[in-house]
Amino acid sequence: MTNQLSESHQERTFQYQSSLPPLPVPSLEGSLSKYLDAVRPFASEAEFKSTVDIVQKFQDGIGKELHQKLLQRAKTRRNWLEEWWLDAAYLEVRIPSQLNVNFAGPAPYLEHCWPPAEGTQLQRASVNVWHTLQYWNLIYKERMAPQKAGKMALDMDQFRMLFCTCKVPGVKKDALYSYFKTEQEGNCPSHLVVMCRGRIFTFDALCDGQILTPPELLRQLSYVKERCEGRPDGDGVAALTSDDRTRWAKAREHLISIDPHNETILEIIQRSLFIISLDDTKPYSSAENYTNITLEALTGDPTIRWGDKSYNSLVFSDGTFGSTCDHAPYDAMVLVSMCWYIDQQLRATEGKWKGSDRVRPMPFPEELVFTVDQRVLSDISHAKRQYQETVRDLQILCYAFTGFGKSAIKKKNLHPDTFVQLAMQLSYYKMNKIPGSCYETAMTRRFYHGRTETMRPCTTEALNWCKAMVDPTCSIQDKRKAMLQAFNKHNKLMAEGQEGKGFDRHLLGLYLIAKEEGHPTPALFTDPLYAKSGGGGNFVLSSSLVGYTTVLGAVAPMVRHGYGFFYRINNDRIVISISAWKSCRQTDAVTLFNNFSNSLHEMFHLATTHSQL
Repeated sequence: MTNQLSESHQERTFQYQSSLPPLPVPSLEGSLSKYLDAVRPFASEAEFKSTVDIVQKFQDGIGKELHQKLLQRAKTRRNWLEEWWLDAAYLEVRIPSQLNVNFAGPAPYLEHCWPPAEGTQLQRASVNVWHTLQYWNLIYKERMAPQKAGKMALDMDQFRMLFCTCKVPGVKKDALYSYFKTEQEGNCPSHLVVMCRGRIFTFDALCDGQILTPPELLRQLSYVKERCEGRPDGDGVAALTSDDRTRWAKAREHLISIDPHNETILEIIQRSLFIISLDDTKPYSSAENYTNITLEALTGDPTIRWGDKSYNSLVFSDGTFGSTCDHAPYDAMVLVSMCWYIDQQLRATEGKWKGSDRVRPMPFPEELVFTVDQRVLSDISHAKRQYQETVRDLQILCYAFTGFGKSAIKKKNLHPDTFVQLAMQLSYYKMNKIPGSCYETAMTRRFYHGRTETMRPCTTEALNWCKAMVDPTCSIQDKRKAMLQAFNKHNKLMAEGQEGKGFDRHLLGLYLIAKEEGHPTPALFTDPLYAKSGGGGNFVLSSSLVGYTTVLGAVAPMVRHGYGFFYRINNDRIVISISAWKSCRQTDAVTLFNNFSNSLHEMFHLATTHSQL
């Protein structure tokens, strides 16, 4: 993707949107056949036979009717899933977003030009924000090259959601607002919001239509910091965004009811380009251990980040960086693209500003002060309390495995992502003696407004290989043969998912049609094997390749007894972030990482031994 992040003078960022194909609806028989294949590893003979009967009845009966209705829906929409997915996966979810849905991560700059250093927070923040604003400008002026898979254009719509976007809570369902406009479309908001010690400030990122330079940004950020030092912390209204969605919606309604100016402040935050969080913590560990900085990014001070914003840039007091983002408007690859762009720019300039030090006359940042009453203060302390409770329960580990990386794996003619996924399957199997239902992200951006499909890595082939690996009577040749079969199956399923031929989103569509039409829930979705295999968001391993760049993220597990497992693959290392809930005795992130490292070595040995046979 490196070459695709450069400025484009020929192609406009969104020029292919109108020519992208609509999201296809797979065949009913194909999806149900794939579903049966996916549940097989989790079933006894009797359970599987029962599920086959349920699926057959569904296919011959209500499923046929629901599928026809889905095809009708697809005729009137270029993406039949888009609205449903946004609602079901994000907007209707009532649990707190900030730790359960949002994704966060460490910035990679500490690996090269910006190792931790006291007294660098504001100076580095101003350079970082300047590069971020350059990225916004590329999208605003449609000068960012459209991303492609080979020669195939990918949907770029999610890039519109990176800036000036915010989720707003509702009592039953949230809403997503995007205020972004391209230069051709009209005025785009250009102000930033800075949060520091429970207080909120805003200033325009432009002066006379030009982006503020790092010295000018430094002047604005220094003003904010000076205003906050040696004074009491603010009320920390931002913490309300970390509460459960219905409570936050009611607290927001009350906030607006006591003073109309509060609604104006909320609008300023919602419309802002993004949030800059000036954080007093010093989370750095080492270039191989990102645990503290990842933990701080995901679980840090809720009074200085707005959990519903599409991007919060976290600036720690030791000069390191992180980010936390609402997941509703876009998937992680959008943020990865931006962070990778910034990382490349910082490398090229050694993290320094080489332009003029002149600071133009401009207004100082304005402090945004909410009118609060006793109820608001009580809502804030409730939100902080429940947030801290969840934070204490969340275990995060983020380490680099440095034994080998992409280069060595590719020399064995094996796909690096599949290699990591199978190592994860083997680790879980060794720890639990049972297969782990697993979600991996398959990107569907070759279709109009495509986002993701579920790819299920726990296949029968993967399970057979795991069993072979722990069987002392199994020969090296048989283990290797089983491994290659698992590789082939995984690669095939991933390709199908990206081509819109997965089955999970299709089944979700059929389920939602049944719900909308007032039908009772079909037996397929209440069958114990549906949830046991991961259906309905019950995956024990929630995983995603964040890419082959320097960028990494983390999310909480999908289920109480599960893991979040995100990773980046570099030439000489694989960096992994694992999350687990401490209150579940079955899970432990450190044990999984150690088993995972051993599994990687075992697999590499298996690939190497064969070439010497």
